[in-house]
Amino acid sequence: MAVPKRKTTPNKRNMRRANHDKVTPVQLVPCDHCSAPTLPHRACSSCGHYKGRKVVSQKVDAASES
Repeated sequence: MAVPKRKTTPNKRNMRRANHDKVTPVQLVPCDHCSAPTLPHRACSSCGHYKGRKVVSQKVDAASES
């Protein structure tokens, strides 16, 4: 059975454990149609366009129209 020859230092132990906690920031790109920040490869949440065409119809709130 394999047994470590030396005790792992707290620094090495913490560096190993820290790799699981890395968080990458959300990448946002401007929408081609309305320039709102949008996730890449997804339809724009504000205008519903994706790759130059409308793919999602937006709900219109009745309270905001009146």
